[in-house]
Amino acid sequence: MSSAAEILVIILSVVLAVFLILSITLVIYLIRLSAEIRRIAQSAQKTVDNIGSAVTGVGRLMSPVFVADLVGKYIKKFTNQSKKGK
Repeated sequence: MSSAAEILVIILSVVLAVFLILSITLVIYLIRLSAEIRRIAQSAQKTVDNIGSAVTGVGRLMSPVFVADLVGKYIKKFTNQSKKGK
């Protein structure tokens, strides 16, 4: 093999080694990134679940309050009309 071919083989092997090291590093960072995204997604899901349960609780509380307020308005309206009639 000529010296030019040996130099080309050495350059090619060095470039391939660099690309191999870079690809291994990139895979490690991608694995870490996917784990971080998974953790953030789980945290967001927990937050959404907590907000959903809070809204359900508020809805259960507000429904009787709304009905009581509505009944109170009608009672006041009826009592005011009956007082005006006298």
